[in-house]
Amino acid sequence: MLKALTLLTFLLTSTLVYAQPQDTVLINFQSLKKASWTEQELANAEIVTDFVQNLMNNHDFDYIIERYNDSSYVQHNRNLPDKVTGLVAFLKEFVEDYPDYTYDVKHIFADGDYVIFHSHATLDREDRGDDQKGMNIIDTWRIEDGRIVEHWDSIQALDFSMRVYSLISGGDIANSNGVF
Repeated sequence: MLKALTLLTFLLTSTLVYAQPQDTVLINFQSLKKASWTEQELANAEIVTDFVQNLMNNHDFDYIIERYNDSSYVQHNRNLPDKVTGLVAFLKEFVEDYPDYTYDVKHIFADGDYVIFHSHATLDREDRGDDQKGMNIIDTWRIEDGRIVEHWDSIQALDFSMRVYSLISGGDIANSNGVF
């Protein structure tokens, strides 16, 4: 009887734990890092991973401002405001409209002072893991002396609704840094 009760308790607990929606997408850095990276490339990739996890998935904007607010951050996505403070202000407003926004990192590449993420971003929880929904994003960051100093990206809308969203939101130029 005790075995049956223990098994039933285990099954119920397991069902409750695994049935809960995943609120936060976690970047699995250990599975994405490369053995060929230099010590500096590894450190740079860790910095960017921490930045992206807390900004794009955890939406911990206070942490980002406290840890990464450096006036030398140059934004090359013409639709985003310059500096870390501009990026945070944009994303605060963005996640009010899309609280389930996540950024699932598929690949990380590091080359000297540059770290590149290839990711799948989605606005809705039910689209997570569906490579026909959301956005395919390539982000490139430049690191200097342990600080993120520049960012570029290329974004491909994967479904009709994201293409429409891109058309509607893509026309405003929010900085004068140029795309290159």
